[in-house]
Formats: sequence, C-alpha cells, structure tokens
Amino acid sequence: MPNLNSLIQSITHDVRHLIPEEIDKAFASIKCIDLISKPLGSKILSYSDEWFAAAENLTTPTAPVRKPGVFTHAGAWYDGWETRRHNSEEADWVVIRLGVASGKVKGIEIDTSFFSGNHAPEIAVQGCFGDDDEAIKDPNYDGWQTILSKQECGPNQRQAWLLPKETEDAFTHVRLLMFPDGGIARFRLFGSAVPIFPSSADQSFDLAALVNGGIAIDCSDEHFGTKDNLLLPGRGVDMGDGWETKRTRGEHIDWVIVRLGTEGEIEKLVLDTAHFRGNFPKEMQVFAGHFGDKDPDSHHNDDWVEILEPQPAGPDQEHEYEGDVLKEVAGKAYTHVKLVIIPDGGVKRLRVIGRRRMW
Repeated sequence: MPNLNSLIQSITHDVRHLIPEEIDKAFASIKCIDLISKPLGSKILSYSDEWFAAAENLTTPTAPVRKPGVFTHAGAWYDGWETRRHNSEEADWVVIRLGVASGKVKGIEIDTSFFSGNHAPEIAVQGCFGDDDEAIKDPNYDGWQTILSKQECGPNQRQAWLLPKETEDAFTHVRLLMFPDGGIARFRLFGSAVPIFPSSADQSFDLAALVNGGIAIDCSDEHFGTKDNLLLPGRGVDMGDGWETKRTRGEHIDWVIVRLGTEGEIEKLVLDTAHFRGNFPKEMQVFAGHFGDKDPDSHHNDDWVEILEPQPAGPDQEHEYEGDVLKEVAGKAYTHVKLVIIPDGGVKRLRVIGRRRMW
C-alpha cells in the first residue's frame, strides 16, 4: 500500500465540524442523501481486516445497537466494523462502491457508538471516479484523492464534517481510512447523486428514483418511516423502509414533495403499498408542477396541477396508473411531483416513469 501520509493531503478550505445535535438538521437543510446507504445498493468491495466485526455493518441504515455480554469466536459482539489491535500498517481501510452511478460529496459522518476504548482514533476519506472495481479495490490502487483529511474521532459518539461548497468532484467509490486500527459503528457519505441518464430521449425510466437524482424535499409527517424511503430501489423488506405517517382523526391529508432527477414527461405512476396491510391510505392522489431550478415554496402552491385524481388504495400491492387515468401529462414537462395520501397511512415506493425532456 502506498504511503498514506503522502496521499492524505491537508484540505486548505474550511471544513466545519458538526456536533451530534447539528448533524441531522445540517444535512437535511442542504437536501442530501446517504450515497453509500445499503438499501441504495452500495457495495463493500474490499477491506484490510474485519476480525472483530464486519465492514458490511458500516452502511446499515439503522442506528447501531449494543448487546452487552454477547461474545463470538473473535471476541465481544459489536454492531460496526472493528479490526485487530497492533496494526503493522499505517491504517486499516475499507473500499465502498456508491449506491448511485456517481455522486458529489457534501459531508461525512462517523459514528463510534458503543466503541469506547476500542474506537478509531483518527479517520480520513478518499474518493475516485472509475468503473473497474477489481482495480479500485486493490490495496495498491493509486487513483485516490482526498475528500476529507485526517480527523480525530471520539469514543461512543456521532461526529460529522460539512465540506466546503467548492468540493464539486464526482466520485464512484470511496475509501474509509482508520488510523491505525479500532472500531467504527456507522459511516455516512452525504451528498447528491450524479446520474447517468439514457442517451435516447425515447427511453423511459424512473424520474423520481434516488439513483437518478430524485429527492424527497418536504413532507407533512414521517412519524414511522421517512420520506426518503419512497425513492429507494426495490420493494423493501418490511414496513420500516417505507414512508408512514401517524394516525389522525377527522378530515386530514398527508403529503410529500419530490424533486425529480430531471425535467421530464410523465407516462406512468406506480404507488406501492408493499408490507402495509392494515395501515395503507384510503386514497392516493398525485400533483405535478414545473418550478425550474427552484423548489416550490409550499405544498399549497397554485402552480400544482392534479395529474391523478384520488384513487382507492389497497394493501400490500403495486398500484399502476397510466393512459387516460392520468391528466395533464401529454406533451407537458414537470420538475416536481406531490403525493397526497388521504387521510394518512403508509406507502412503500413512489415511481414516476417518464422520458427526459431534452429541449
């Protein structure tokens, strides 16, 4: 492995350290997603060591847990990545392919929850852009560039760093470095997707998918499940990876606003209530709007256009709407959609199938 001190150069721009109470609000305010979240499709390609706990745990979307008194053949059980003591190299490392085609990084979180006395003393993060996984996962790969220079880690806590706005390079892979060894519970790479769109204007795809740059920017409520889950790949594993609001009484609606990954003409909507069997909405309705590069200032904005009238919803199924059921979509392009559920409930996925507006 090349000398790491020659690779981890100091970043001359100001990197803002965030205390735990600031982390969620800071990254939500700049509309970030976790580019290496496991449900998004990220992949651990290689690592230097994982004797005590697997590197795969780093990208688990839920918060780490503790099981005191539980031991494995290797030692105490930890929900994270933990390597052996007395590393003979400068650092332990793990290489991860992003869950999107590529992404721009805006911030990094390292969570050392429940690692105390065995936590990582320092970390750094590198990135690269390429399509050769075999070459990139090699310890001697020399195409890395610094995303975050060496930072001190504390025990049993969340810590994060907000990168400067001028950090604009797109990456396909990242390498987390841990100096010299120890344990980390979770690693989050906050940023925005840089998708690869179909070259043909006639090809349809999901305009709202996270992997295509879509992002849920606002919602009325997300008591049981977050709005970001709506745009994940696949149909998930249980109710926990969908969007679910709290119960209400009387007349009510809940809503979520999604910025599409690109301006497009909508051809089909798919509203999936997978795993929601006794808590699906009574009805579902969809609006669309063209707001250019800006997000709508309100879900009440007068520029919203109804493209799907309220439709009865059923449990644990994909509801598909196209053709004459959709209104105001033929020949029109939109940048945002608003899903309304009446009066409340849970939806697993929202798909907005369409073609990219090329002119």
